[in-house]
Amino acid sequence: MAHRTTTAAPVDPSGDALLGLFPPGTTTAPDGGLRIGGCPVTELAARHGTPALLIDERALRDRAGRYADGLAARRPDSMVAFASKAFPCTAVYRLLAEEGLGVDVASGGELALALAGGTDPAKVIVHGNAKTEDYLRAAVEAGAGLVVIDNFDDIDRLEHLMARTHGAGGRTQGVLVRVTPDIRPDTHEAVSTGQRGSKFGLLPPQAREAIARLRGSARLRLDGLHVHIGSQILDTEPFVRAVAAVAELGRFPVYDLGGGLGAPIRTTTGRRRSRPTWTR
Repeated sequence: MAHRTTTAAPVDPSGDALLGLFPPGTTTAPDGGLRIGGCPVTELAARHGTPALLIDERALRDRAGRYADGLAARRPDSMVAFASKAFPCTAVYRLLAEEGLGVDVASGGELALALAGGTDPAKVIVHGNAKTEDYLRAAVEAGAGLVVIDNFDDIDRLEHLMARTHGAGGRTQGVLVRVTPDIRPDTHEAVSTGQRGSKFGLLPPQAREAIARLRGSARLRLDGLHVHIGSQILDTEPFVRAVAAVAELGRFPVYDLGGGLGAPIRTTTGRRRSRPTWTR
């Protein structure tokens, strides 16, 4: 692949707000050159060409640890899961597995990469509102910890698959029911997933029906509920309402609470705005 070598434009050292858009620890040299993870960006651009995607390993490990430690301090039996749709990269899977995080995947490709990166299959959460037979089979054969039920077809396919692969009296597969709580956070329509009419999940009446059916299943084990209300959310209040909505469906061992917190960017005119993160 051909690379175009360019020289990165200097960063104004006085732009503290601009530095805040980069990983913690990012600095500028006296000449205004940007340093990420201690590495001069101009040298990286000259060596590898642009565009280039840079990941600060130390900053990523620190962020993963802050989430894991913060949640564990409140819920000792909890697990933080990386929404791998955000960046499905084997090296990142490996790094986050080393930090003890779980992973949620939304395709067979993400599942394969997560396993190749050393993710514990028991910590894999399988998502998707249009799961294929091959995808579900790969998840079951890998020993994925949880499969999220997004619709009644998921129940049909998974029950038939478990019957064929494990027979009567075989192991059960842990599942979560994805609930659409009819909550619309203040975010872009394209990344809002918790409102009525969303193509994801089940509204509470249908979720109750799925719960009742799964409780009678001999092959699927209902472990709990999943909710995801959208991405690029800058206020935590909608998450509080989502928790209240799923709490009305009963008590379960597992509650998987998802949604992407916002990340800031700066436009070419210098005006600060939000950036879609496409995370759970």
